[in-house]
Amino acid sequence: MMFNKLIPELSVACVDKSLEFYVGVLGFVIEYSRPEEGFCFLSLEGSQIMIEEINDNWWTGELEHPFGRGINFQIEVSDVSVLVDSLVEAGVALFRPVGERWYRGDDTEFGQIEFLVQDPDGYLLRFTQDIGERKRRE
Repeated sequence: MMFNKLIPELSVACVDKSLEFYVGVLGFVIEYSRPEEGFCFLSLEGSQIMIEEINDNWWTGELEHPFGRGINFQIEVSDVSVLVDSLVEAGVALFRPVGERWYRGDDTEFGQIEFLVQDPDGYLLRFTQDIGERKRRE
């Protein structure tokens, strides 16, 4: 297995509930786990994330829901509509609806179809589908 250079590890209140969401609804794959530690290493189309039930390994302060305030994790997928359909079927509300967005990078704009959803602990996930680039509009 090839590991990405940056892999976030999220502290979660209940690893089973998180697995229902990440694996059962979103389609992540469990690459490996340590059930005795409440830990799982997950992947989806090349993106990687780790989840671990709250413990004193990484304790920096009291966690309050929603976790991860001030951050969103962008995860590129081949087709956002598949995820949206699965979320709707599971009764999970989107934090921000599906839409087309263009982000400036110097003289180029990078396009994507995106939506945002919160996981059971409130971490904000931004799923994107690349739609190309264009010359920046003045």
